[in-house]
This record gives sequence, structure tokens and C-alpha cells, in this order.
Amino acid sequence: MTSGARLGRIIMADKMPSSSDSVHLGRAIDFQTVNRAAMGILPALLGRWLPDGKKQGHEWVARNPKRSDRKPGSFSVNLNTGRWADFAQADARGGDVVSLAAYLADCSQYEAAVMLAKMLGLAGGAQ
Repeated sequence: MTSGARLGRIIMADKMPSSSDSVHLGRAIDFQTVNRAAMGILPALLGRWLPDGKKQGHEWVARNPKRSDRKPGSFSVNLNTGRWADFAQADARGGDVVSLAAYLADCSQYEAAVMLAKMLGLAGGAQ
């Protein structure tokens, strides 16, 4: 396996270990494949996740549903790259669709990737 292939694949746990778990099994998820598939339907995903948003050039501009954002403008997603940010919050930004899904759903990126993979028909995204 090349180093690029290793970097494109991340091993995560099926579940978070509890204090009583001594061993937990992991599954590999190909984040790159999930992100690539999600980018293919990004406008549809954004219409579902951020329904009050609208396309402005290469950006989807919406209110941030995780805070009391009165009007669209500071929260946007680049439709070409999947990068997103809420410029009113320094820690609300990410580089791809999986990180956006995780942010909006308040879950881990692994959980978001699995949900997206299932939604996109990617056999769970696990390998």
C-alpha cells in the first residue's frame, strides 16, 4: 500500500469504548471515496441540510443552524471544494463534506462518513 493510499484511509472504532470494554473492533472507512461521492451531489445535500441557503457564485451561503444566526452571509460552503466555514466563529470550519456533516449532526467524522456512505449507496463506506 502506498503512503497516499494509507493517508486516504482512516481506521476508526465501530463504537466508542466504554470503561468496561477491554477490546473493540474497528472498521476502515475510505473518507476520500465518501467525500468524492458527496461532492457529486453537494448542491442537493446542502439544499437538504441548509434549506434557507442559496447559491452565490461558487458558494452556498446560509445561516448557521447551530447558532442564532439572523441572516445568511457568514456561513458558507464552497461548491467546488467542499470547504466550509462560519466566519463568525473561529472553530467552525472544515475542509470537506464529511466534516460539514459531522459539524451539523454533532457527531464524529467517522459517524458522519458512515451515514453519508449509506445515504450514497456506498455499501456502508467500510472496507
